[in-house]
Amino acid sequence: MATGSSPRSDVLHNMIRSRLTGLLAAVLITGLVPVPAGAATPHVRLLAEWTVPFGLTFADTTVGGLSSIDRDPRTGEYLLISDDRSELQPARFYTADIAVDAEGVHDVRFTGTHPFLRPDGETYPPLKQWTAAPCLQPRQVCDRYGTVDPEELRLDPVTGEITWSQEGERILPDVLLDPSIRRARWDGTYLGQLPLPAIERMDTQQRGPRANQTLEGMTYAAEGSLLVSALEDPLIQDGPDPTPAAGALTRVTVQTRLGRVLAQYAYPLDPLFATPRPPNTSDTNGVSSILAYDPVDPTRYLAVERAYAAGVGNKVRVYETDTTGATNVRDLSSLAGAEIRPMRKRLLVDMDDVGLTRVDNIEGITWGPRLSTGERTLLLVSDNNFSSSQITELVALAVG
Repeated sequence: MATGSSPRSDVLHNMIRSRLTGLLAAVLITGLVPVPAGAATPHVRLLAEWTVPFGLTFADTTVGGLSSIDRDPRTGEYLLISDDRSELQPARFYTADIAVDAEGVHDVRFTGTHPFLRPDGETYPPLKQWTAAPCLQPRQVCDRYGTVDPEELRLDPVTGEITWSQEGERILPDVLLDPSIRRARWDGTYLGQLPLPAIERMDTQQRGPRANQTLEGMTYAAEGSLLVSALEDPLIQDGPDPTPAAGALTRVTVQTRLGRVLAQYAYPLDPLFATPRPPNTSDTNGVSSILAYDPVDPTRYLAVERAYAAGVGNKVRVYETDTTGATNVRDLSSLAGAEIRPMRKRLLVDMDDVGLTRVDNIEGITWGPRLSTGERTLLLVSDNNFSSSQITELVALAVG
């Protein structure tokens, strides 16, 4: 159970839990709600692409490393997380106004930024400071006061508070920082941390998550009663990363909003789209973001598969995927060689096919406003890794 909850939040948690207990029991565990058979794949078209200037500063921070985007349906305001590990400025998120309609994106204006705070009220230290002192102490100290690698941010549809994920770190055999999912107020104040499956904690060199390939994707589902997270790539014991010759299986975890794990499912990753020239350690394909397809349906999601091949570039595809009929692998210590049924998926859009000037390192996705045409807008953001050779780009698609 998460720590630091407020009385208001507890009341809302109990309301949503009571209202949806039957739905969870009937659907999430037994998978009784099917996706309509033979449903047509929606048409997707490019509305606009908007590039944020490299090195843009806002409120004394460097805008970059944008790894997630979400929209507040109450106000239309957007939230974006930066994956700065407090190396340039403290780990933080931004708010922004994005003017998008059927004619395209007319403006992107950053309106605020807040650092994430530790339980003691301090900002998170840079990675080099963390490895030099506090994480050479017991693991509990690392988990609470270590540095963070922010990746995904979602607005809690029940409380209106912020939920964010970070990937942790694997530096030396005995210097490990677990990934985590944390809650915060809009000013960055720490509110608590959700429990994760033990299998997703950093472990030995033969088990556990790979470095920098953990909690990239996260979304609320079923009207906020569920929190669904995706590992970017397979656990070490689940098999190798995708290669040009073969795909791989990673894990999608379904939890209650208070953290109880209901299920895990195997998500099938595509093979790497090209042969790297030459190969390096960054070559892989993985889930960089996940998004509930519908605010009520607990089984359907969009998954962003973001791939990179050295000497070739990026490939980004967005898939419709669902858990209906998939094997619950929560109790399997390894997926290697297991007889299971993974999640189903079908291609929604290959970003190479929509007319973008450039497909870069897309890591965030959210639904935007519905257009006057009846189409839904889908907004994606790319992470430039604070490198002048990459771009921070907002892409707006119309889905109908």
